[in-house]
Amino acid sequence: MSTTIGLFYASTTGNTEDVATLIAEKIGHDRLALHDIAAEGLAAIDQYQWLIMGIPTWDFGELQEDWAELWPELEQIDFSGRTCALFGLGDQLGYGEWFLDAMGLLHDLLAERGARLIGYWPVEGYNFEASKALTDDRQQFVGLAIDEDGQHAETGPRVARWAEQVLAEFESADA
Repeated sequence: MSTTIGLFYASTTGNTEDVATLIAEKIGHDRLALHDIAAEGLAAIDQYQWLIMGIPTWDFGELQEDWAELWPELEQIDFSGRTCALFGLGDQLGYGEWFLDAMGLLHDLLAERGARLIGYWPVEGYNFEASKALTDDRQQFVGLAIDEDGQHAETGPRVARWAEQVLAEFESADA
């Protein structure tokens, strides 16, 4: 496994891809490789000890179509010995009852498959009704929360802070 970070994402509208690209710019393309699972699938996951996964929530808490298609394959991967960080996209206003539910589902699957999860993010500054992407104490999301529909101006600063946080957490995970 490489010490390079593999960032795996899928994007229907382009928003998740844009955030993935912004994360790659902040972390550095020399340290992070982007993988669009719609085009590449999940085979490259085996190359990485450190993973970032980006998943949007669709409609009423549903998985994005490419993630849904590859979910059975994801359920078979052993993530033991790997450290994973997540980012999710959702719409707090239009779908506030299901904000970032897909990220919560992915988090739970990775935890069940042995991954060490990092990159949790505070809930302050968000306004939603419910989410499957919350920690048990409801004080943090299980990854970076992005709302391109309602809080686009916050995306850049949030990504910048989260990228620094995740790099430090990856490095301390190996210490």
